[in-house]
Amino acid sequence: MATATASRCVEDAVNRCRGDLVELSHSIHAEPELAFAEHRSCEKTQALVADRGFEITNSLGGLATAFRAEYGSGPLVIGICAEYDALPGIGHACGHNIIAASAVGTALALAEVADELALTVVLLGTPAEESGGGKVLLLNAGAFDDIVATVMLHPGPVDIAAARSLALSQVAVDYRGRESHAAVAPYLGVNAVDAITVSQVAIGLLRQQLAPGQMMHGIVTDGGQATNVIPGRAQMQYTMRANDAASLRELEKRMSDCFLAGAVATGCDYSVSETEPAYHELTPDSWLADTFRDEMVRIGRSPVPADIEAAMPLGSTDMGNVTQVMPGIHPIVGIDAGGASVHQSAFTEAAAGPSADTAVVEGAIMLARTVVRLAQTPEQRDRVLELKARRAA
Repeated sequence: MATATASRCVEDAVNRCRGDLVELSHSIHAEPELAFAEHRSCEKTQALVADRGFEITNSLGGLATAFRAEYGSGPLVIGICAEYDALPGIGHACGHNIIAASAVGTALALAEVADELALTVVLLGTPAEESGGGKVLLLNAGAFDDIVATVMLHPGPVDIAAARSLALSQVAVDYRGRESHAAVAPYLGVNAVDAITVSQVAIGLLRQQLAPGQMMHGIVTDGGQATNVIPGRAQMQYTMRANDAASLRELEKRMSDCFLAGAVATGCDYSVSETEPAYHELTPDSWLADTFRDEMVRIGRSPVPADIEAAMPLGSTDMGNVTQVMPGIHPIVGIDAGGASVHQSAFTEAAAGPSADTAVVEGAIMLARTVVRLAQTPEQRDRVLELKARRAA
């Protein structure tokens, strides 16, 4: 099948199921579910591909809300990631309903040409991107072992073909002191909240000396229960980010000293524990990203110029871990959110608006056509297959 013919075929396939894809996006949006509890969203995301004849494996990698839906038997095994978890309090303010629906559309379209292009199409339901590192857990469980390249997209305020993200780690810090009456015998207490105060002052002073791309942000999760009791326990959580894993490790060491400072200054005991798997930086495959950029332009979008993309890291994602293992892309497809960005309540509303519906359909078309071009460009097809063989060796 000629490239132009296959590309038209997948585009037509997406357009034929446009109504179903938009309905899926709206349905997931209407019932937001948090990390590892996306049971309804997981079932909804499977439904259309199950009807098309995809073979479904549930509880992938031991995760109750992960799945694999497979079609075809070709050697070029393409993964398409669907995310569907929401955020506490503000629902789908990251637009994961759009991600899931566009991934389903991509999978359905590629199923139409799987035999002709010698593809195996794998739709992966990947839970807990916002918190919990679902893709990291699935990678560790071997769920990506047979996949040659992985694609997905994410909504945002602008179009970015070669989107990048920051490496991330998150810790909980637990200070343990001694309770006492705050008025009768404060000198008998060891104030755990003071330890947090000292630590946060140290962190605030550290900010001036951060390397480019390094940042941290945190919250106090336990600051005592009564004003007249010296708190004997206090807890906080901090997220650390950096341009890459090496820079993140340097930041983690410096933050560790700040946590220690709180304990030393107050006499508290303390412990630091990771709360989720670390996210590596997103490193898009240059050929796939350039091809997706071409598709953005073809369809009438205006992606951020390539020379600016690298300076626009957008948060962090566990898709970064996937791109450290195999070729992959995670482009941003713009929607009209009235100036709002992701993780704002206005973006939640926009994620079920007309431009979001367009992003579902156009995103699926662009991803599917990108995979078609990969399958029908011999040197690139050979490249990703060779990379897969090296991984397996």
